[in-house]
Amino acid sequence: GVEPFAIGPGMHTRINPLAKGPLGQGWEQLPAEEQRRRATIIFGRWLTLVRALVGSMRIGTNHVPFGPTDADVVQTALEYLTGYGQGNTQLRETTIPELWHLLHNPTDELVARSKYATSRQFLDETRLLRDALGQLVKGALGGLFDDHTNIEVDWRAPIQSLSLSRLDDLGDEAIGIALLCLNSWGRGMREAAEPGDLRIVVRDESWRQLRLGPDAVKSFDADLRLSRGMAGRGGDIQWAVAHKPSDLLSAGDAGSQAATIAKDLLDLVDVKILGGQKPKVARELDSMLGMGPVAQDLVTGWANQGKGRALWCVGESTYKVQTVLHPLERDITFTNEAIASAGQAVAS
Repeated sequence: GVEPFAIGPGMHTRINPLAKGPLGQGWEQLPAEEQRRRATIIFGRWLTLVRALVGSMRIGTNHVPFGPTDADVVQTALEYLTGYGQGNTQLRETTIPELWHLLHNPTDELVARSKYATSRQFLDETRLLRDALGQLVKGALGGLFDDHTNIEVDWRAPIQSLSLSRLDDLGDEAIGIALLCLNSWGRGMREAAEPGDLRIVVRDESWRQLRLGPDAVKSFDADLRLSRGMAGRGGDIQWAVAHKPSDLLSAGDAGSQAATIAKDLLDLVDVKILGGQKPKVARELDSMLGMGPVAQDLVTGWANQGKGRALWCVGESTYKVQTVLHPLERDITFTNEAIASAGQAVAS
C-alpha cells in the first residue's frame, strides 16, 4: 500500500543529504546542553558525508585527500550556514551547493573562524576541497541532492522504498555517490526513532559505494553502526547485499586501508547469509571466513539446487536454511515478468 519513491535525472524528487533530521526539531526550546549534544551528532553525520563525497573524487588515480584542516573548514562553514556558530535560537537547514558557494565566497567571519590570515590564503589553501565539491554539485549531485528535500516520508508506514534504477545510465560511481547521500540522509531520519520502532534497512548494491575509496567505506561503516541504537533506544537491523566477497575486496588495492576496512565489515557482521555460489566464489568465501570443506560443498551444491536455499552463519554456528515465500509474497517479489513473457511468446 506504499508507493516507492524514485529519484533520477529530470525528475522532481530532491533529497537533501544535509537535512537536519528529527534532532533539529524544536531547537529553540532545547536547553543549551541538549543543543550541544544534538549538534555533535548532526555535524558529525554531515562531516562524515562531506569527507566521503570529497574523497570519492580523484586526481588521476588518487582520491582527493580530506585532512584535519579541511574538516575544520567544513565544520566551521556548516556551523556558520546553520547559525549554530553565531548562537542563533534556530538551526537553519543548509545544502551542499550552499556550502560550496560559501567556500567560494568566504565571509570575513568565516576566514577568521577558520584561522586564516586573509581571504586570499583561505581560497588558495581550500582550492582542492572547493574544486571537488564543485565537481559534485555540477555533476553527480546536480538535480538530485542539490536542494531541500521535497518528499514526505511516512516513517510509520510498514515499508518504504527508494528506487535508484533511473541512475543506471550514469554509471557505478554516480550510483555509489547517490548511495552515500541516501544512507547519510536515512541515518539522520532515524536518529530519534521512538523506543520500540525498529526497522529492517536493506542496502542493495553496497559494493558501488565501497569502491569510492576509504572515506566512503568509513561512511558506510558509520551508517551500519546505527544498528547499535541511538541514546539507548535500540537500533535497526542493517541488511547489506553484495554479489560476492570480491565486492568487498574491490574497495581498494590489496592491503590498502579501504580494502582492510571493507573486509573487517564482513568479519563484524553478526549474521551472514551465503546463497548458492560457484566453486571459485566459494573458495574466496572460505579464505575470508574459514568455512571449511563441508560448508563449501553446501554453498556450491545444495544451496544451488533450489530457490531460497542458503547457508546461514550465525555467530560461530552454521545452518542449512530453506526460506519459503507465501503466495502473496511470491506475486509481489516476482521480477521475471519480461523473461517469462518472452518464453511464452517463443513457445507459442
